[in-house]
Amino acid sequence: MAVLWLLLLAGLPTFLLGLFVWAVAKHFLTAEVPSSLQHPIKFRVMHCMTLLMVGLGNILEKLRICPMLRFVQFISDIGAIKKNPTLVVTNMHFGSIPVRLFQPKAVSSKLRRGIIFYHGGGAVCGSLDMYHSLCSFLVQETDSVLLSVGYRKLPDYHYPVIFKDCLNAAIQFLKGLEKYGVDPSRVILCGESIGGWAVATTIQVLVSSPSLPQVRAQVLITPIVQTINFRLPSHQQNKNVPFLTRDIMLMCLCKYLAIDHSWKDAILTGAVIPLDKWEKYRKWLSSDNIPRQFWSSDSEPEFLGCFNEVAYLETKQIFDVHISPILADDKIFAQLPEVFLVSCENDILRDDALLYKKRLEDHGVPVTWYHVEDGFHGCILLFDKKFFSFPCSMKIVNTVISYIKNI
Repeated sequence: MAVLWLLLLAGLPTFLLGLFVWAVAKHFLTAEVPSSLQHPIKFRVMHCMTLLMVGLGNILEKLRICPMLRFVQFISDIGAIKKNPTLVVTNMHFGSIPVRLFQPKAVSSKLRRGIIFYHGGGAVCGSLDMYHSLCSFLVQETDSVLLSVGYRKLPDYHYPVIFKDCLNAAIQFLKGLEKYGVDPSRVILCGESIGGWAVATTIQVLVSSPSLPQVRAQVLITPIVQTINFRLPSHQQNKNVPFLTRDIMLMCLCKYLAIDHSWKDAILTGAVIPLDKWEKYRKWLSSDNIPRQFWSSDSEPEFLGCFNEVAYLETKQIFDVHISPILADDKIFAQLPEVFLVSCENDILRDDALLYKKRLEDHGVPVTWYHVEDGFHGCILLFDKKFFSFPCSMKIVNTVISYIKNI
């Protein structure tokens, strides 16, 4: 037995080295590093580390030791929490939904601004711990009370759990604003990535609830707002840009909606879109709404694949307004509060933000738009990661803080 253990220990470094070589090779064979990105070497190192983590997770899953998603979630949360002595942080549950309340320790003579924050992670990763530093910094710099919502996610929970968790947490917080010392006229919904989607879907329900305090503003950071048109210029230009590639996005979408992954190509080509639905929605979803400055010379024209009725029946939930909030009725959009919208040039979701911006402006909703030329998806999380931080990370954080402080 001792010899077996020695062999295992001796083979472990070789195994990890081989896995690292595989991760580096896969990075250089598949990943595209945009020319506008600052610190490309740092970016490459981070992506190789991510591939190494995912590769190890896949091996553990095949060995039936641990599901890959749980391994990724575990690794992502290591060392995530940094205590801030100026804040009081309270972990609570709203029913079955874990939430974390951030409050300044200093006594205030007046009610504070309130922020409801939804983290990113594509329903796969992301957590209260992973976004702890960002939430702490927002509270510290804006002197606000912030509720971070730890909605339930994959692999145990699927559609529509995230939407319901985010909505129910917002309702419960809004009902208890006095208890938390929050000014009911200064509540903001804020979210990043799928958290931005949570903001968009939640606010559309809240504006139709007159018994609740009305949300003052929304902050959507690189949000996903539609899951129908995957032929937009940014989907073509940035499909292989870490850390949200087209393959990862489709994997998250299919897993969350419990769609068999074999329908991926039908979704990508638009073969799941009936012609009558496209005629109805193209005014909101078409690439024609994307300004030409965001088109590249090799962007291909938009087209629909040959309609596949079976594929449509298997994937038709993508047309639900709680999945694609950009499809909501005009009367809903007309009621929405002002929006701060962040997009990144090197992000596959860049054009989602541009489509949503136009839809909002068409209904007279005030929109403040901040576009980051050297930004990439998820970069805001790196704002305090020292060596792994990027200039675009701090740009977004500072601009969001500036906007919130004016509410």
